Amino acid sequence: MTAGPSTGHAPVILQVLPSLGGGGVERGTVEMTAALTEAGWTALVISSGGPMVRDIERTGGKHIQLPAHSKNPFVMRKNIGRLARVVNEYGVDLIHARSRAPAWSALGAARRTGTPFVTTVHGPYGFGLPFKRLYNSVMTRGDRVIAISEFIRGYILDNYRKVDPDRIRVIHRGVNIDIFDPARTSAERVIHLATEWRIPDGVPVVMLPGRLTRWKGHQVLFEALAQIKDRPMRCLIVGDDQGRTAYRPELEAMVEKLGLQSVVHIVGNCRDMAAAYKLSDVVISASTEPEAFGRVVAEAQAIGKPVIAPNHGAAPEILLPEVTGWLVPPSDPTALARALEKVLDLDTDARERLAQAAIARVRDNFTTRKMCDATIAVYLELLGDPR
Repeated sequence: MTAGPSTGHAPVILQVLPSLGGGGVERGTVEMTAALTEAGWTALVISSGGPMVRDIERTGGKHIQLPAHSKNPFVMRKNIGRLARVVNEYGVDLIHARSRAPAWSALGAARRTGTPFVTTVHGPYGFGLPFKRLYNSVMTRGDRVIAISEFIRGYILDNYRKVDPDRIRVIHRGVNIDIFDPARTSAERVIHLATEWRIPDGVPVVMLPGRLTRWKGHQVLFEALAQIKDRPMRCLIVGDDQGRTAYRPELEAMVEKLGLQSVVHIVGNCRDMAAAYKLSDVVISASTEPEAFGRVVAEAQAIGKPVIAPNHGAAPEILLPEVTGWLVPPSDPTALARALEKVLDLDTDARERLAQAAIARVRDNFTTRKMCDATIAVYLELLGDPR
């Protein structure tokens, strides 16, 4: 029988993911590691490595390097034995898989050792290639399946009819409100960014954060801005191209074609997103494909900024229409332009009311602490906690 809280020792949790780069899955793994060690549990993480290994170790976790990123069937099969040995060596009580390739190995190891198995579905997976539905299905095979939004829960139930809805737990991603806190984001940091990005005094700032990739909807925003370009404003496109070097020239060409050279500024990556949000008058999410959660919508609200987002994916779960922001039809530049005008015309009192509602919305529902506590509660369901 697998050990757990009822046996009197602190549980040992193993999280498995492909690598520890810099994405949302990796950040959530680090956040859970910190929460587990804070609770007195033992947190193990298996991945192929990456820059965030040091974050795992800094928060008190132990990283074990294995080729967990590999999609080679022979390597995945070999990883079953490797993971099983880790389970036995460290007395692992529960395995939590966060991505498909390592999840297949983790599932095999969990079955071999009789260890409870949890998965998190971080996004809607495509079905274009043969056998893709079967390959993806491993993320629905956990004893508990965590969906990061109601949108993802619906995706699971719509596409995997054999999944028992009672095994699914919706746990929204969390915002670190120690970082995304307007009171802790100093004026000096905001001024530094405004100077670096050459923002004219008194000009409203529209910001679209997100990596430079087509589905983030930059072109939709540009077409919306072209409809209201007589208004004074500065639009900041904040995000890294992540090696997609061909896309930025396309955006720059579109800016020139629409006559937005004095409006749009593609600033690249930003290391102080809290200050970037605080610098903005309105934050845009224009994704043409549904977001599984949408950190931009939550983070911007945590700083107290109005958000305009497409009415699909998880955005309707995070944003309160006409209270903390506005929802518009996806890929509709005209609707986005009208919403932008509405936000830019808000007076000081209306902005303050919105800011307070937005901050409360996130603190009541979408914090890192709530995410971690809810995940630990899922672990305890499977470990037979007497609570």
